[in-house]
Amino acid sequence: MQQIIYIDMDDTLCDYKSSYDTAREMQPDILYPQSQAGFFLNLPPYEGAIETASWLFEQPEFLVLLLTAPSVLNPLCYTEKRLWVERHFGLKHCHRLIISAHKGLSRGDFLIDDKKSGFGQEDFQGELIHYGSAEFTNWASVKAYFAELLRQKSTGN
Repeated sequence: MQQIIYIDMDDTLCDYKSSYDTAREMQPDILYPQSQAGFFLNLPPYEGAIETASWLFEQPEFLVLLLTAPSVLNPLCYTEKRLWVERHFGLKHCHRLIISAHKGLSRGDFLIDDKKSGFGQEDFQGELIHYGSAEFTNWASVKAYFAELLRQKSTGN
């Protein structure tokens, strides 16, 4: 039986904070740069994020889905997040995208997220992989964790 892994987007797969800070610095009169067209579409992925997520997609032991909270004040974010997935993973992976402000309602085994709470992460019934924490500082550490999990499954340890 496949284990379900959810991966957050903003500040987990892609660098929301730096983009936000840069936009505020460049246009201080715009209080909510995330409400501007192109903001979500143009978020840069973190180093190793696309490669690690793609590797996880290929593992038959896992069903990997992208679980992201919307910016409800910006209806463009729904479309731009979908287009971001297509840009970085291809159209064939757009079916993996789930946009929900209530992550705790999603059933699964793992949630990779930069936040521990705020959008229902605290109610998630599986294991929270806290991206950016001391244990999971980057995507290499996330990949190593799941590679070890797969190794243990294959050897029965």
